[in-house]
Amino acid sequence: MRLSARIDTLHLTRTFSISGSSKDDEPVLTVELEHDGLVAHGEGAPVDYWGETPRSMLAFVGSDEVRRALGEDPFALEEIGARLAGLPGSTGAKMALDGALHDWVGRRLGVPVWRLLGLSPVLPPTSFTIGLDSVDGTVERVEEAKGFEVLKVKVGGTDDLERLRAVRAHTAARLRIDGNEGWTYETARELMPELRTLGVEYVEQPFPVADIDGYRQLRELPDRLPVFLDESVKDARAVAEVAGLADGVNLKLSKTGGIREAVRAVQVARAHGLAVMVGCMIESELGIAQAAAMASLADHVDLDGALLISGSRYAPLELRDGRVVPPDAPGLGVEER
Repeated sequence: MRLSARIDTLHLTRTFSISGSSKDDEPVLTVELEHDGLVAHGEGAPVDYWGETPRSMLAFVGSDEVRRALGEDPFALEEIGARLAGLPGSTGAKMALDGALHDWVGRRLGVPVWRLLGLSPVLPPTSFTIGLDSVDGTVERVEEAKGFEVLKVKVGGTDDLERLRAVRAHTAARLRIDGNEGWTYETARELMPELRTLGVEYVEQPFPVADIDGYRQLRELPDRLPVFLDESVKDARAVAEVAGLADGVNLKLSKTGGIREAVRAVQVARAHGLAVMVGCMIESELGIAQAAAMASLADHVDLDGALLISGSRYAPLELRDGRVVPPDAPGLGVEER
């Protein structure tokens, strides 16, 4: 197999802020795989809170260990995945490799990846993310998101409650919130009753990963929102480890290292009675298509990454009634404009 890689910079339509950081653009790794005259592509986003960088992703893909792990049979998806999983290094880069392999197999067989997996192209409605902002800025973003059934509002600032009240005053959309580790247990305990009054469905990763006591205490509150874990969850094994702390998990291919481990993580979550969200980083249509191929397994979907960027090199994915529609073309079905 011939393999090449590059870093593409995705430019956000407006500054995107979460608890602890802001960004105007995002680098992603794009790999091109050629075998037997057929070319395929995959994309992976760096998990920056794990220390992944564009340089480390490129170094991983270019290593001799990765080339040996790929072998010469792209159909050997399970074997290759297991060999890649055994290598220390970037899960974002593994996501890109996994995506390219699935794209190649789907293109060779003439079927979309979601069908290759035996899944459905019908996904839950995607949430649209409202980043941290002033109250007025938050309302402006909500107005721009009209037409979406679900909004995910980033929290972790001093005016969280005021912002959420303003959101509810301007929309009847379903609301979810994401703390990105920015809250304390005391903050959550104080806000929970009002959040339920506002109709917030659940809170995602309210406390830091290490605050195990906070998550245990939160579960004891009589009037609490369901909790989904994101930064706390990497792969199927991690789902089992945190099952007693949450009501659901947010699975991202950049964390699991690709489609196949994400599917396994869903199965583990179901075995533990957990709800499942399939989410994304800031990704182009290529990365989103990889997640969309398996997202019919989820209860909730947050696949708006490509909707937050401008000037993409790829044609937009179909969005029907607020739902991302996985392409019906062979492989990932994503083509350059």
